[in-house]
Amino acid sequence: MNPTTPSSATLDICSNADLHCHSTVSDGTLAPEALAARAKANGVDLWALTDHDEISGQQRALDAALALGLPYLTGTEISVSFAGRVVHIVGLGFEHRDEALTAGLRATRGGRGERAREMAASLAQVGIKGAYEGALQYVGNPELISRTHFARFLVEAGHCSDIPEVFRRFLTEGKPGYVEHKWASLGDAVRWVREAGGEAVIAHPGRYPFTPTEEYALFTEFIAHGGRGVEVVTGSHTAADAAKYTETALEFGLYASRGSDFHSPEESRTDLGRLDAGLSGRLRPIWELLAPRIHRPTAAAAA
Repeated sequence: MNPTTPSSATLDICSNADLHCHSTVSDGTLAPEALAARAKANGVDLWALTDHDEISGQQRALDAALALGLPYLTGTEISVSFAGRVVHIVGLGFEHRDEALTAGLRATRGGRGERAREMAASLAQVGIKGAYEGALQYVGNPELISRTHFARFLVEAGHCSDIPEVFRRFLTEGKPGYVEHKWASLGDAVRWVREAGGEAVIAHPGRYPFTPTEEYALFTEFIAHGGRGVEVVTGSHTAADAAKYTETALEFGLYASRGSDFHSPEESRTDLGRLDAGLSGRLRPIWELLAPRIHRPTAAAAA
């Protein structure tokens, strides 16, 4: 079988799937190839790179994973607006050369440069000069300058001791440096992924400060648009969160995913492939649904 062709074989049980992480193509600090090596070294048995609103690193990640004998699913994490908040939708198993998905993500990224300059101007008003130029030093992809890049500058420049302090004092709603951005709609994000042959997953639902009514509306609308999965085990979820969203997945009939949301060895609370919990046996893993879309290495590479 051609190693770059998705397999139709049933996937062996994954004990350590990691389907959520970021590279220098968006706001991570490691290149796709370095992430593949880290995933392999940490015992990951199914991997996906899910850069924010970007899929230009997918071929690099796929090639690196297969060369290391590591099964791979294509991925991305799309920023959407819902109920006045930003929600993230992970797309998995799509055709990464799909033109409509590529165009949709390009439109979502549009305006980040102007937004970044407005963020820098806001920070300058509270005495923090040169933030735009400082943030650019950490950017691997000029189309994806983000709050994380500003946060790294603020730590390096001595304005904050670490990334969590940055987001307590700056860059969030009502704080200096925050500038709203127009993201994709929930329906568009799910449609782009599904029409490219993949499946959509609600990322880290425990992070969103929704009321129970708003959260119910999110899941209901997501399913109405064709969404099929929810991230149950992830780097930012507590054990209580995982238990809660296990029940949510069962209630709504959703497949379950897991992923570290790894960004950086220095910054991330959970290393790639080092989640401390698996999915409950009561759940249907998303990789079962996506088994035909998994790229598998050749026998020689897997040996």
